Amino acid sequence: MSVRPLQAGDLDAADFIMRTAFGTFLGVPEPVTVFGDVEYVQPRFTAAPDWAFAAERDGEIVGSNFVTRWGSFGFFGPITVRPDLWGQGIASLLMRPVMDLFERWQVRQAGLFTFPQSPQHIGLYQKFGFWPQYLTPLMDKPVSPVIDVHGYTTYSETPEAERDGVVRGCFEVTNAIFDGLDVAHELRSTHAQGLGDTVLLHGDAELLGFAVCHTGAGEAGSGACFIKFGAVRPGADAPVIFERLLDACEDLAGKRGLERMVAGVNAARHDACRRLLARGYRTWLEGVIMQKPDEPGYCRPDTYVIDDLR
Repeated sequence: MSVRPLQAGDLDAADFIMRTAFGTFLGVPEPVTVFGDVEYVQPRFTAAPDWAFAAERDGEIVGSNFVTRWGSFGFFGPITVRPDLWGQGIASLLMRPVMDLFERWQVRQAGLFTFPQSPQHIGLYQKFGFWPQYLTPLMDKPVSPVIDVHGYTTYSETPEAERDGVVRGCFEVTNAIFDGLDVAHELRSTHAQGLGDTVLLHGDAELLGFAVCHTGAGEAGSGACFIKFGAVRPGADAPVIFERLLDACEDLAGKRGLERMVAGVNAARHDACRRLLARGYRTWLEGVIMQKPDEPGYCRPDTYVIDDLR
């Protein structure tokens, strides 16, 4: 058994194992159908091939893991192992290069999303210093017309010469929430792969908030708009700006002919979570966030951030 960098030729095998593993755990009658046409393996490998790892036995792929860096914050997943090989320590082997990357990057905090009902999952990550915290509900709602949408722009319609400035503005928002938090990787890879767009809310002199939205084929899936990451600048107006950001995301989805909004918000962000529920979002699956060190990070009541670390 060995762990090595994932290669392009491994993607079909890694994708099949990922779907089979999740489908088996969740009790889906035909496990490989668990996510429909939602893609996780291909987009994450394409975005950062050096951050993807494969477990190999006798020349055959038996598991994989993917790492994401958002500046001073890192997370990983999906991490999956072929079901007939569960309990043989392969997941622990796939964690080692992840922890090496976090140490090399010197992230302030690292996290993950896992199943709260699974002692095996939680126990595995505790071995590496992660600790379970608040639940993260994954929510969705039908796309409906937005009556009063305040002006917003998108990253794709921004002139190329101005995009670096947009990325800096997004960093100013996230850095104000958590020192060093930087999701430029998501903005750029979403645009480069044609996975969706980033909604931008502008104030008089600064960016007020933004949301990286995956639309349709890819991590969202047909007919869906998945808010991969969204955030608004901290301050007294943050709740109002957050509502405007959600309006913009839903308006974008409607204009693209999508049918379903998907978003996850950690329950520690109390007001943000409640506002999604008040807009008609309903929970279809709950996970738990585990973080190292065991600190709130940007999962705090005063933050208006959308993400779920899947």
